[in-house]
Amino acid sequence: MWRITQPEVNIGVVGHVDHGKTTLVQALTGTWTARHSMELRRSMTIKLGYADGNIAYCDNMEEPDAYTTSSRCRDNSESRLLRRVSYIDSPGHETLMATMLSGAALMDGAILVIAANEPCPQPQTREHLTALKLIGIKNVVAVQNKIDVVSRERALESYKEIISFLSEMGYEKAPVIPVSSLHGVNIDAVLMAIEKKIPTPERNTSADPLMFVARSFEVNKVGTPVRDLVGGVIGGSVIQGVIRVGDEIEIKPGVRVERADGKVEYVPLMTTVTSIRFGATDFKEAKPGGLAALGTELDPFFTKADKLVGNVVGRAGRIPDPVSSLELDYILLERVVGAKEMIGVEPIKVRETIMLSIGTNTVMALVTRVGKGHMEVTLSKPSVVIKDIGIAISRQIRGRWRLVGYAKPLI
Repeated sequence: MWRITQPEVNIGVVGHVDHGKTTLVQALTGTWTARHSMELRRSMTIKLGYADGNIAYCDNMEEPDAYTTSSRCRDNSESRLLRRVSYIDSPGHETLMATMLSGAALMDGAILVIAANEPCPQPQTREHLTALKLIGIKNVVAVQNKIDVVSRERALESYKEIISFLSEMGYEKAPVIPVSSLHGVNIDAVLMAIEKKIPTPERNTSADPLMFVARSFEVNKVGTPVRDLVGGVIGGSVIQGVIRVGDEIEIKPGVRVERADGKVEYVPLMTTVTSIRFGATDFKEAKPGGLAALGTELDPFFTKADKLVGNVVGRAGRIPDPVSSLELDYILLERVVGAKEMIGVEPIKVRETIMLSIGTNTVMALVTRVGKGHMEVTLSKPSVVIKDIGIAISRQIRGRWRLVGYAKPLI
């Protein structure tokens, strides 16, 4: 049997709503990532979902049949575990673009899911791939899903549409894999494409640890005796360094506190890591790569219902201080992506409110000064900004927040 290791790479699963992203993740991992009651009722991903999976190889078989997620091959021999990966299931609905962008901050590569039974590209297909390109995700595998519900003629037509779209977007080298996620058809070919196209990046494990928080929650069930209560859990991805069980960590900017005089401030939290889990497996440490759940000594009140999403975790006293204003160098797209209509992107104006996606943090910002390719903004809440981080810019257009540009902080 394999020795289960920490996932070493984060792969986003992106694309238009109802194109089969969550079904594909289930085919790759055996896990259904839409776990929340509202998601189940609406049959769509609302929050970021995540699941860990295996990529293994059967030495006695030809490719792509040699690739599997199982420890046993079809001939009952034992497969060879190549690596474990974390899949980030991003919502495809246009109203949830901010959630997708927060997930993109954790991705090392991506699977773009495109349904064969709809013309390509759909609005959020284009919007998601544009976001990946802006943020710097170069390694993409395209999955042509739902080939089981279309004719051979439509499948071929769809394939040509996908090839043309990828070429238009600068991803002409991305492989396109026809798949039926529902029936598990060609999943071995997807695994092969991931292994060959999305390598594990070089990681800096000697730096001070930093982790972006993508989820936070409590695990205590109603009626749990007081003596059995455990602290809150924070989930996300370590981007540098190593976090270990027993480490004292700080969480910035922390929690929102409203004082008696009506003033609001954010107070950093200090706690100790009591456990580290990747999927269902406990580990003693978390390195970069994969999506980790850190058990803590925090009061679960602070972590429930994703209250700490957007925070940054690190060693006490070693995280950059939150800022309330930023100077940015930025570029704008020529036209709005994600909308069905062709809409040009207007210049950013002083006193305009825009939305910035900084790591896993989504924050409103008031533009106070604008120059050519440069602007200054005041943030609606303090945010930790890491040097050289890419920041997505969105603007409200016809009642929807639309991706319109990209920025780098001057810090």
